[in-house]
Amino acid sequence: MSVFLATISHFRSSSPRLGWLVACALALALTGCADSNKQAGSGIGGYAHDWRSSTDPIGAFLNRYRNGSGLIIGDINHPLAAQALTHLGIRYRWGGKSPETGFDCSGLVLYSAQQSLGLKLPPRADDIAKYGDTVKRDDLAVGDLVFFNTLGTRYSHVGVYLGQDKFVHSPSRGGVVRIEDMNLRYWTMRYTGARRLSPATEVATR
Repeated sequence: MSVFLATISHFRSSSPRLGWLVACALALALTGCADSNKQAGSGIGGYAHDWRSSTDPIGAFLNRYRNGSGLIIGDINHPLAAQALTHLGIRYRWGGKSPETGFDCSGLVLYSAQQSLGLKLPPRADDIAKYGDTVKRDDLAVGDLVFFNTLGTRYSHVGVYLGQDKFVHSPSRGGVVRIEDMNLRYWTMRYTGARRLSPATEVATR
């Protein structure tokens, strides 16, 4: 946030009009998984992805998550969450649904759900939100799907909850699959709900 404000302040001091244009441009850059630009960004493996070497706008804004909270990835044994974590570092790609092509947010979830639970989910986050059981914020458990409004619609972004207020997701163009903290203001302002899937979840035939 300090980087965001400092950037705006710099430009506003030299040119108020230019400052507001820069602010608008940065705000527009902070979009979630439905980014319509299909050009996949580069990235390095693992959750400690350095946003400074990429074009990931969310990563640049959040100054990336560092795994210093005591969350031990190896201890996560929920099949959906564990499967999603095997794809840390895979590049974001709009419409991507496999490790070979890259993932968008819903692609990561539907691929992980099919591999771990045998579920064939629909390809859009807002459609995925129709399945499973509703979960209250205080009752979140490892493996639950967490949804966010990043594009002006209630369920436009989805990730997999890992416990300790962390989730794994594929963020936006230029980023990679990574872990983030739901307590960051960017996510708390956009959180819209959660769903719990199981191998017995009924999914409509497509």
